[in-house]
Amino acid sequence: MNDTERIKTEILAVGRSMLDKGLVAGTWGNISSRIPGTKLIAVTPSGKGYHEITIADVVVVDVIGTVIEGNFKPSSELPLHLAIYNVRPDIQAIIHTHSVFASACAVAHKSIPPIIEDLVQLSGGSVDVATYALPGTATLAQNVVLALGKKNAVLMANHGVVGCGQSLAEGMMACELVEKAAQIFIYANQIGGAQTLNDDDIEVMHKFYVEYYSQRQQGRKV
Repeated sequence: MNDTERIKTEILAVGRSMLDKGLVAGTWGNISSRIPGTKLIAVTPSGKGYHEITIADVVVVDVIGTVIEGNFKPSSELPLHLAIYNVRPDIQAIIHTHSVFASACAVAHKSIPPIIEDLVQLSGGSVDVATYALPGTATLAQNVVLALGKKNAVLMANHGVVGCGQSLAEGMMACELVEKAAQIFIYANQIGGAQTLNDDDIEVMHKFYVEYYSQRQQGRKV
């Protein structure tokens, strides 16, 4: 199996997983990944159910969105994915979900503060809200890039979550941790208010994750 086939296979698995875990419903959400050793990106097709997509259905595009391989239109949120890849060479995979608690924060235009250790290790701090714009637009892509900054997760106002990582597995983990933190945030505010971690501790934990823990997860010796 070559790298393109491997990435496509991983995209299929992630799509089914996020549907089964309730992070999306129907055909909403989208997934993409850089293909190692190339300047190409594999992305889910538009309007196809996650349990129906085959390897042949996954679309391959170049860095400006030209379809190189595939018979379907790429996700309508492709401009968002490409905008993030363009400014963040460290990011290898992007997953967009519509999970319930995180979407509640997005609808309320409330950032998820740095309240729980596992999320800040991966994300690097709070998960902020990108200003609303219509789906699939260049304005939305610009707003998300701005709100994401150097972090690995962002909320899209009145929309959902974007999780990023050095792999599809890490991008999926980011989405799951955002959903968990959003649920904790909402519950904590019902019993007196969520207390945030301090900036120095966040920096230490995120640095450890980036330099050691995530490398081990990728199978690298550090």
